[in-house]
Amino acid sequence: MNRRSGPFVSRRDLLQAGVVAGAGLSLGFCVRGERHATPPSNAPFAPNAWVRVERDGTVTLLLGQSEMGQGVITSLPLILAEEMDADWSNVRVEQAPAHPAYEQPGWGRQRTTGSASVRNFWHPLREAGAAARMMLVAAAAARWGVPATECRAEKSAVIHDGSGRRLTFGDLAEEAGRLALPRRVRLKDPREFRLIGTDPPRPEFGAAVTGQPVFASDVRRPGQVTAVILRPPRLGARVADVEAGAAQRMPGVVLVRQLANGVAVVARDFWTARRAGESVRITWDESKASNTGSVAIREQLARAAALSGTAVRRDGNVSEALAGAARRHQATYETPYLAHATMEPMTCTALVEDGRCTVWAPTQDQTGAREAAARGAGVAPELVTVLTPRLGGGFGRRAQSDFVREAAEVAAALPGVPVQVIWTREDDVRHDFYRPATVHRLEAGLDARGRVVAWNHHVAGASAEGARELPYSIPSVLVAESRIDFGVPAGIWRAVDHSQNAFAVESFIDELAALAAADPVDYRLGLLAAAPREATVLRTVAAAAGWGTVLPPGHGRGVALHAMAGSIAALVAEVSVDTDGRIRANRMVCAVDCGVAVHPDGIRAQVEGAVTMGLSATLGERITVADGQVRESNFHDYPILGFAEAPRVEVHILPGTGDPGGIGEVGLPPVAPAVANAVYAATGQRLRTLPLERVDGRAERRSGGPTT
Repeated sequence: MNRRSGPFVSRRDLLQAGVVAGAGLSLGFCVRGERHATPPSNAPFAPNAWVRVERDGTVTLLLGQSEMGQGVITSLPLILAEEMDADWSNVRVEQAPAHPAYEQPGWGRQRTTGSASVRNFWHPLREAGAAARMMLVAAAAARWGVPATECRAEKSAVIHDGSGRRLTFGDLAEEAGRLALPRRVRLKDPREFRLIGTDPPRPEFGAAVTGQPVFASDVRRPGQVTAVILRPPRLGARVADVEAGAAQRMPGVVLVRQLANGVAVVARDFWTARRAGESVRITWDESKASNTGSVAIREQLARAAALSGTAVRRDGNVSEALAGAARRHQATYETPYLAHATMEPMTCTALVEDGRCTVWAPTQDQTGAREAAARGAGVAPELVTVLTPRLGGGFGRRAQSDFVREAAEVAAALPGVPVQVIWTREDDVRHDFYRPATVHRLEAGLDARGRVVAWNHHVAGASAEGARELPYSIPSVLVAESRIDFGVPAGIWRAVDHSQNAFAVESFIDELAALAAADPVDYRLGLLAAAPREATVLRTVAAAAGWGTVLPPGHGRGVALHAMAGSIAALVAEVSVDTDGRIRANRMVCAVDCGVAVHPDGIRAQVEGAVTMGLSATLGERITVADGQVRESNFHDYPILGFAEAPRVEVHILPGTGDPGGIGEVGLPPVAPAVANAVYAATGQRLRTLPLERVDGRAERRSGGPTT
């Protein structure tokens, strides 16, 4: 059996129990210390509780993470229920408020990013569940007058094997709540798992198909009004003057007010607010506005990439290794700005009343939302309550809190009135925090047998995260980065900078394989001697995809490998190229090693979604800027992948024994290079600029790089 005494956090920091007379067992944990153990709550149980057992046997987990389709509403209670030996049908989830008690372990923030939810809460939730189980068993043993070692928990009940007696968790809740916390908890050996690694019914599905979950746009409060924000057309512009007389005279208009980032028009409903906004005349101060454009940005990135940059990894002596190489190869790769394009544009409801502020914020960062609402409302953060509805997509966009601050700012002008700020799709596309545009300059040296002896990669425009951590064994490596601010708002996008950097790395590896006249899979395997997990994942995906079998003319397979957040993904893309040069992905096969697979169905769903999103970005998405203005505005000029274009996606989960890795993002970075490599296999043309244009001679000449 696996016995632990809590090596990841101390017992005082991890587990706390409280008793409310007649209420039952309430057990909570706090990963930052006891001073954070009491979030405000009107619940009949201890307000610090993460885990509650009601008298009817219901087990409730207060979920501090945001649910945005990634499935934490299933995976996290699954971990808890496993260690508690709870009956899955009795498990419930409630969204926790913003409070330091629910922060990510080790982060100091209540935040849902970085594929970290299962990774970071794996041990704390297991510890909490195990402690609850032991207390319930102890309560039963005391009632029966038998040793606890003769009792066991199973499906929300405690059983005494010697006599066959049985008590439910609900029967034992009050007695268990009066017991002291166990000094040591016993975690299950993975061989004892009955829920983890299975696909029980997802508790949210029944509610979802009947439209019960409340998203930000569904929030309705008594007396609620709606606001739209008129925003500057050019990045960095500010309001100089407002003429709103005609708007203020329109029936249903409540308020027109200048904000820090535009002008708010508040009305009884959205359409009235929007129509009124069309009559507002704004003079913009553009003295500090951006006048940059995509062409100038690309040119500056290209110049920066040709320089040395800031080294973030240096193995051996790259200059000497390149000078002594039998052959050198160089290439330049480019990626554009990307929008998040979440299905639900930014929306937030705020109420400022009696010196306090409440926001219904679909946020990935409750800590940041609380701080932003406090600034907008002009109150202290401890006077802000953040309630988190479901998120209509996130991908990193809702880790920013600009939309929360503006809702609080408008609400502060209407005390006692709930204000819902609704962004249009045009607002969402033109005022995003975009994935940065990048230019990558890569150079490699090969020995006489085609093996890589030197690797030099400079990332201009973003961090080298995902490029620095090469899995391949290369004697001399230099990875550098140059981060440049062009006045275009930038933020995290699904997989962050791994998405751009994997495109350059895995495409360039394919180029080196071609120079060495080697099979792309075999070539990578030859570089993975020190990375057995990666090699196993690569072999698995190659076998699953039928690597090496013959395809029809105009078809090709490409492969790519990437690791992030403790997980590894390898992907084989099967594409076809029409006679007019149009690229179509027909089949995407992905293998993942993410350690213990807590919820396999959720893992498959996340990988399928990541692959689809990655393919959309690969084939069509691009944000362009001209004279400081974002040109795209909606799905007509920022197209995302449609159902008719979506390929078959196959996901193969390798059996894992280590702690769980992140899964929400790792499937995305290999997509672009695998597709580009497949296009090369089908046509002999190497495309190095995203999104991938139609295959033709111009595309090849535009993307070329010298070979010596």
